[in-house]
Amino acid sequence: MHPRDLTLPPSRPLPGAVGHNRGVVRPNYAFLPPEGVLKSRLPQYEATDVRFLAAPSLGARFAQFVLEIAPGGGTRAPIAEPGIQHFYFVLSGAAVLQVDGRAEEKDRGGFLYAPPGMPVAIRNQSTVPARVLGLRKRYEPIGLPPPAPILSHEREVARTNHTGFDGRGFQHLLPFGDLAFDFEMNLMWFAPGTFFPAIETHIMEHGLFMLQGQGLYLLGSEWHEIWADDFIWMGAWCPQQFYPTGPDEAAYLLYKDVNRDVAL
Repeated sequence: MHPRDLTLPPSRPLPGAVGHNRGVVRPNYAFLPPEGVLKSRLPQYEATDVRFLAAPSLGARFAQFVLEIAPGGGTRAPIAEPGIQHFYFVLSGAAVLQVDGRAEEKDRGGFLYAPPGMPVAIRNQSTVPARVLGLRKRYEPIGLPPPAPILSHEREVARTNHTGFDGRGFQHLLPFGDLAFDFEMNLMWFAPGTFFPAIETHIMEHGLFMLQGQGLYLLGSEWHEIWADDFIWMGAWCPQQFYPTGPDEAAYLLYKDVNRDVAL
Protein backbone atom coordinates (compact mmCIF):
# COMPACT_ATOMS: atom_id res chain seq x y z
CA MET A 1 0.00 0.00 0.00
CA HIS A 2 1.29 3.47 -0.87
CA PRO A 3 1.88 5.49 2.34
CA ARG A 4 -0.46 8.24 1.19
CA ASP A 5 -3.32 5.73 1.11
CA LEU A 6 -3.21 5.32 4.89
CA THR A 7 -6.43 6.20 6.69
CA LEU A 8 -5.85 9.14 8.99
CA PRO A 9 -8.10 11.34 11.12
CA PRO A 10 -9.49 14.28 9.10
CA SER A 11 -7.55 16.76 11.22
CA ARG A 12 -4.17 15.20 10.45
CA PRO A 13 -2.26 16.02 7.24
CA LEU A 14 -1.36 13.17 4.90
CA PRO A 15 2.17 11.86 5.42
CA GLY A 16 4.91 12.87 3.05
CA ALA A 17 8.52 13.96 2.86
CA VAL A 18 7.52 17.66 2.93
CA GLY A 19 5.61 18.82 5.99
CA HIS A 20 2.16 20.38 5.62
CA ASN A 21 2.20 23.49 7.77
CA ARG A 22 -0.25 26.37 8.20
CA GLY A 23 1.91 27.99 10.88
CA VAL A 24 3.91 31.16 10.24
CA VAL A 25 6.27 33.02 12.58
CA ARG A 26 7.39 36.51 11.59
CA PRO A 27 9.26 39.22 13.56
CA ASN A 28 6.01 41.03 14.40
CA TYR A 29 3.34 38.31 14.34
CA ALA A 30 2.76 34.58 14.49
CA PHE A 31 -0.03 32.32 13.24
CA LEU A 32 -0.07 29.06 15.23
CA PRO A 33 -2.45 26.21 14.36
CA PRO A 34 -2.94 23.71 17.20
CA GLU A 35 -1.39 20.76 15.34
CA GLY A 36 2.05 22.34 15.62
CA VAL A 37 1.90 23.38 19.29
CA LEU A 38 3.50 20.66 21.42
CA LYS A 39 2.57 19.96 25.03
CA SER A 40 4.70 20.20 28.13
CA ARG A 41 4.18 19.99 31.89
CA LEU A 42 4.60 22.41 34.79
CA PRO A 43 5.65 21.55 38.37
CA GLN A 44 2.87 23.64 39.93
CA TYR A 45 0.21 21.50 38.21
CA GLU A 46 -0.68 17.82 38.41
CA ALA A 47 -2.39 15.67 35.74
CA THR A 48 -2.15 18.70 33.45
CA ASP A 49 -0.52 19.33 30.08
CA VAL A 50 0.31 22.86 28.93
CA ARG A 51 0.63 24.16 25.37
CA PHE A 52 2.35 27.55 25.20
CA LEU A 53 1.05 29.96 22.56
CA ALA A 54 2.88 33.21 23.28
CA ALA A 55 5.87 34.15 25.41
CA PRO A 56 8.70 36.73 25.50
CA SER A 57 10.83 34.29 23.48
CA LEU A 58 8.36 34.86 20.62
CA GLY A 59 8.42 38.64 21.03
CA ALA A 60 5.29 38.97 23.17
CA ARG A 61 5.25 40.96 26.39
CA PHE A 62 2.95 38.41 28.04
CA ALA A 63 2.54 34.62 28.26
CA GLN A 64 -0.50 32.79 26.92
CA PHE A 65 -1.16 29.06 27.05
CA VAL A 66 -3.77 26.28 27.08
CA LEU A 67 -4.06 23.99 30.10
CA GLU A 68 -5.40 20.48 29.38
CA ILE A 69 -6.52 19.23 32.79
CA ALA A 70 -7.40 15.57 33.38
CA PRO A 71 -10.13 14.68 35.89
CA GLY A 72 -8.73 15.25 39.37
CA GLY A 73 -5.95 17.46 38.05
CA GLY A 74 -5.06 21.12 38.30
CA THR A 75 -2.92 23.33 40.52
CA ARG A 76 -1.18 21.52 43.37
CA ALA A 77 -1.59 24.64 45.53
CA PRO A 78 -2.74 28.22 44.88
CA ILE A 79 -0.33 30.11 42.62
CA ALA A 80 0.75 33.64 43.55
CA GLU A 81 3.44 35.64 41.74
CA PRO A 82 4.49 39.10 42.97
CA GLY A 83 3.73 41.69 40.30
CA ILE A 84 2.05 39.19 37.95
CA GLN A 85 -1.65 39.22 37.09
CA HIS A 86 -3.55 36.18 35.81
CA PHE A 87 -6.53 35.57 33.54
CA TYR A 88 -8.19 32.20 32.81
CA PHE A 89 -11.06 31.28 30.46
CA VAL A 90 -12.69 27.83 30.29
CA LEU A 91 -12.64 26.51 26.71
CA SER A 92 -14.27 23.11 27.25
CA GLY A 93 -15.39 20.84 30.07
CA ALA A 94 -15.65 22.43 33.50
CA ALA A 95 -13.11 23.71 36.00
CA VAL A 96 -13.25 25.06 39.54
CA LEU A 97 -11.75 28.56 39.46
CA GLN A 98 -10.64 30.03 42.78
CA VAL A 99 -9.59 33.58 43.64
CA ASP A 100 -9.93 35.87 46.68
CA GLY A 101 -11.53 33.13 48.80
CA ARG A 102 -14.19 32.30 46.19
CA ALA A 103 -14.28 29.00 44.31
CA GLU A 104 -16.87 28.25 41.63
CA GLU A 105 -17.12 25.54 38.99
CA LYS A 106 -17.42 27.13 35.55
CA ASP A 107 -18.30 25.54 32.24
CA ARG A 108 -17.25 26.89 28.82
CA GLY A 109 -17.18 30.68 28.99
CA GLY A 110 -16.37 30.96 32.69
CA PHE A 111 -13.43 33.21 33.51
CA LEU A 112 -11.23 34.52 36.32
CA TYR A 113 -9.06 37.61 36.72
CA ALA A 114 -6.53 37.88 39.55
CA PRO A 115 -4.71 41.17 40.25
CA PRO A 116 -0.94 41.10 40.75
CA GLY A 117 0.22 38.79 43.51
CA MET A 118 -3.21 37.39 44.38
CA PRO A 119 -3.31 33.54 44.67
CA VAL A 120 -5.32 31.59 42.11
CA ALA A 121 -6.19 27.91 41.86
CA ILE A 122 -7.73 25.78 39.09
CA ARG A 123 -8.99 22.23 39.57
CA ASN A 124 -10.95 19.77 37.44
CA GLN A 125 -13.39 17.99 39.74
CA SER A 126 -15.46 16.53 36.90
CA THR A 127 -15.17 13.16 35.19
CA VAL A 128 -14.10 14.53 31.79
CA PRO A 129 -11.04 16.55 30.69
CA ALA A 130 -11.14 20.36 30.82
CA ARG A 131 -9.32 22.90 28.67
CA VAL A 132 -8.55 26.34 30.09
CA LEU A 133 -6.91 29.26 28.28
CA GLY A 134 -4.53 31.15 30.55
CA LEU A 135 -2.66 34.46 30.40
CA ARG A 136 0.04 35.92 32.65
CA LYS A 137 1.18 39.53 32.41
CA ARG A 138 3.38 41.73 34.59
CA TYR A 139 1.29 44.60 35.98
CA GLU A 140 2.16 48.18 35.05
CA PRO A 141 1.23 50.36 38.07
CA ILE A 142 0.29 54.02 37.56
CA GLY A 143 -0.50 55.18 41.11
CA LEU A 144 -4.08 53.86 41.19
CA PRO A 145 -5.16 50.98 43.44
CA PRO A 146 -4.79 47.65 41.58
CA PRO A 147 -7.91 46.13 40.02
CA ALA A 148 -10.26 43.93 42.05
CA PRO A 149 -10.47 40.19 41.33
CA ILE A 150 -13.20 38.92 38.99
CA LEU A 151 -14.91 35.51 38.88
CA SER A 152 -17.69 35.43 36.31
CA HIS A 153 -19.05 33.95 33.07
CA GLU A 154 -19.55 35.32 29.58
CA ARG A 155 -23.31 34.78 30.07
CA GLU A 156 -23.17 37.53 32.71
CA VAL A 157 -21.51 40.07 30.38
CA ALA A 158 -23.62 42.14 28.00
CA ARG A 159 -22.81 42.06 24.29
CA THR A 160 -22.42 45.58 22.91
CA ASN A 161 -21.74 47.18 19.54
CA HIS A 162 -19.68 50.30 20.13
CA THR A 163 -18.31 50.40 16.57
CA GLY A 164 -21.63 51.24 14.97
CA PHE A 165 -21.36 48.35 12.50
CA ASP A 166 -24.22 45.85 12.48
CA GLY A 167 -23.23 42.25 13.09
CA ARG A 168 -20.12 43.02 15.16
CA GLY A 169 -20.49 42.32 18.87
CA PHE A 170 -18.15 42.96 21.80
CA GLN A 171 -18.16 41.48 25.28
CA HIS A 172 -15.69 43.24 27.58
CA LEU A 173 -14.80 40.58 30.15
CA LEU A 174 -12.77 43.14 32.10
CA PRO A 175 -14.30 46.57 32.90
CA PHE A 176 -14.02 48.68 29.76
CA GLY A 177 -12.30 52.03 30.29
CA ASP A 178 -11.17 51.29 33.87
CA LEU A 179 -7.65 52.78 33.98
CA ALA A 180 -6.60 50.47 36.81
CA PHE A 181 -6.43 47.68 34.22
CA ASP A 182 -3.49 47.61 31.81
CA PHE A 183 -5.08 45.12 29.40
CA GLU A 184 -8.45 44.03 28.02
CA MET A 185 -9.89 40.58 27.35
CA ASN A 186 -12.71 40.89 24.84
CA LEU A 187 -14.97 38.39 23.13
CA MET A 188 -15.40 39.53 19.53
CA TRP A 189 -18.40 38.28 17.52
CA PHE A 190 -18.86 38.51 13.74
CA ALA A 191 -22.04 37.64 11.89
CA PRO A 192 -21.63 36.21 8.37
CA GLY A 193 -20.88 39.00 5.90
CA THR A 194 -19.33 41.40 8.42
CA PHE A 195 -15.70 42.49 8.47
CA PHE A 196 -13.19 45.06 9.73
CA PRO A 197 -14.06 48.31 7.92
CA ALA A 198 -10.34 49.10 7.50
CA ILE A 199 -6.93 47.52 7.86
CA GLU A 200 -5.85 48.31 11.43
CA THR A 201 -2.28 49.35 12.23
CA HIS A 202 -1.87 50.39 15.87
CA ILE A 203 0.36 50.22 18.93
CA MET A 204 -1.70 47.63 20.84
CA GLU A 205 -0.34 44.10 21.09
CA HIS A 206 -2.77 41.19 20.68
CA GLY A 207 -3.17 37.55 21.58
CA LEU A 208 -6.10 36.08 19.63
CA PHE A 209 -7.63 32.65 20.29
CA MET A 210 -10.29 31.52 17.79
CA LEU A 211 -13.29 30.06 19.61
CA GLN A 212 -15.72 29.22 16.82
CA GLY A 213 -16.38 29.71 13.13
CA GLN A 214 -13.77 30.51 10.52
CA GLY A 215 -12.44 33.40 8.48
CA LEU A 216 -9.53 35.05 6.73
CA TYR A 217 -7.06 37.06 8.78
CA LEU A 218 -4.61 39.56 7.29
CA LEU A 219 -1.28 39.71 9.13
CA GLY A 220 1.27 42.06 7.63
CA SER A 221 0.86 41.38 3.92
CA GLU A 222 -0.26 37.73 4.22
CA TRP A 223 -3.76 36.26 4.48
CA HIS A 224 -4.36 33.19 6.65
CA GLU A 225 -7.43 30.99 6.98
CA ILE A 226 -8.27 30.79 10.68
CA TRP A 227 -10.38 28.09 12.36
CA ALA A 228 -11.42 27.23 15.91
CA ASP A 229 -8.42 26.63 18.23
CA ASP A 230 -5.99 28.60 16.02
CA PHE A 231 -3.93 31.29 17.79
CA ILE A 232 -2.47 34.57 16.53
CA TRP A 233 0.07 36.82 18.21
CA MET A 234 0.21 40.36 16.81
CA GLY A 235 2.93 42.76 17.90
CA ALA A 236 2.61 46.52 17.85
CA TRP A 237 1.96 48.09 14.44
CA CYS A 238 1.14 44.78 12.73
CA PRO A 239 -1.34 45.45 9.88
CA GLN A 240 -4.44 43.33 10.52
CA GLN A 241 -7.95 42.72 9.19
CA PHE A 242 -10.57 39.96 9.59
CA TYR A 243 -13.22 38.58 7.23
CA PRO A 244 -15.48 35.79 8.54
CA THR A 245 -16.06 33.23 5.78
CA GLY A 246 -18.22 30.54 7.36
CA PRO A 247 -22.02 30.19 7.37
CA ASP A 248 -22.25 30.73 11.14
CA GLU A 249 -21.17 33.39 13.61
CA ALA A 250 -17.42 33.61 14.22
CA ALA A 251 -15.94 34.48 17.61
CA TYR A 252 -12.53 34.90 19.16
CA LEU A 253 -11.10 35.93 22.53
CA LEU A 254 -8.76 38.91 22.18
CA TYR A 255 -6.07 40.18 24.55
CA LYS A 256 -5.09 43.84 24.11
CA ASP A 257 -2.75 46.06 26.14
CA VAL A 258 -4.33 49.46 26.89
CA ASN A 259 -4.44 52.41 29.28
CA ARG A 260 -0.70 53.02 29.57
CA ASP A 261 1.67 55.61 28.10
CA VAL A 262 4.62 54.75 25.84
CA ALA A 263 7.76 53.79 27.75
CA LEU A 264 10.75 55.84 26.56
